[in-house]
Amino acid sequence: MNICIETRPLLINNEIDLPASKSISNRALMINALSGGRCKICNVAKCDDTDAMGAALSCDSEYVNVGAAGTAMRFLTAYFSIREGFKVTLDGSERMRQRPIKPLVDALNACGADIRYAGQEGYPPLEIHGRWYKCEQTEIDAGMSSQFISAVLMIAPLMECRQITLAGNVASRPYIDMTLGVMGDFGIKSQFQGNIISIEPGEYTPPSEFKVESDWTAASYWYAMQELTFPMSHIRLKGLYRKSLQGDACLCDIFEKYFGIKTIEYDGGVELSYVPICGECMDLDMSGCPDLAQTIIVLSCLFEEPFNVTGLRTLRIKETDRIEALRSQLLKLGYTVRAGEDYIYYDGTPSPIPGRCYDVAIETFDDHRMAMSFAVAALKHPGLVIADAGVVSKSYPDFWKHLAACGFRLKEVEL
Repeated sequence: MNICIETRPLLINNEIDLPASKSISNRALMINALSGGRCKICNVAKCDDTDAMGAALSCDSEYVNVGAAGTAMRFLTAYFSIREGFKVTLDGSERMRQRPIKPLVDALNACGADIRYAGQEGYPPLEIHGRWYKCEQTEIDAGMSSQFISAVLMIAPLMECRQITLAGNVASRPYIDMTLGVMGDFGIKSQFQGNIISIEPGEYTPPSEFKVESDWTAASYWYAMQELTFPMSHIRLKGLYRKSLQGDACLCDIFEKYFGIKTIEYDGGVELSYVPICGECMDLDMSGCPDLAQTIIVLSCLFEEPFNVTGLRTLRIKETDRIEALRSQLLKLGYTVRAGEDYIYYDGTPSPIPGRCYDVAIETFDDHRMAMSFAVAALKHPGLVIADAGVVSKSYPDFWKHLAACGFRLKEVEL
């Protein structure tokens, strides 16, 4: 499915029922499974990633394919490794087979797991021979993905692990904090100081009910739309809280500082308004919130102001190489950015391409965030086509439905 965003609304005056956080959902689902499934998980995200996770956790097959669900691949590697007597081949999409998993496998095997590569060394598919094992302390390379650390953390109580040392620079620390937060809700106490995580011994004691928050990353697209339709729009986002387990709630501060969008809490969510800003050049380290990078970078290019965004190293191994994907697709709209291993820089040179872009199709590369971040660009470039637009089902299946409800005129097209 390819969608042409033919026209944009002059204003958006809507309350958006955002999807639940897939990051929290996947952690809650796994921890609940590890603790015997005794907790009722409410408001679980309804998307491809959590569907893959939920199906795998309840599966007795010796072959499990999680498709493009990277979180599920990492978490399930740990989960199946400690499921005693259960042998499984854990596989994914072609892109998943290109996404490295060696630091996680090395860490688990060092603890006593039995995980082998069923294909290329260092990458899925994995052959996992589940067994109970014990490891009082361990170390893991922290520089590639926080999901490796979260995977080990969630099984730490079962293997009686009291301490995890993180080697190197820690990637995306807020996601590790999120994992510890959910573990805390299920009765596990911990401390995270420097590069050491200490876990107090004990078993998971699940609550009778756990409610998943709405997704702050999904909110970023609406913050961007508020910015581009100011001052007419009045957008309200349901189910969000400033005091959140999600690190991406930092977008409140980012948008207020650089874009003048203020977040006001109300009973049941937040609403967006305007606050005057000084208009300083954006120089932003996004190592703690890499999933916001595509939205911020696309939006910033639309304003044709210089910026420098760093801390993007982990974007190279996401659903696609997000740095290269951003560079190539922004160029289609006339924005020439300079991209390195860890950064994207734009000097503010205006796009020579007129507003309407009926001959431009944005490739999404099987990446849901490419589709949604570039949909924002249609507010300045109506007629833009988003290729393979159905990829949003990975995290936000109702995205196009919500756009249509807000007055966007959408049309399916052939390419």
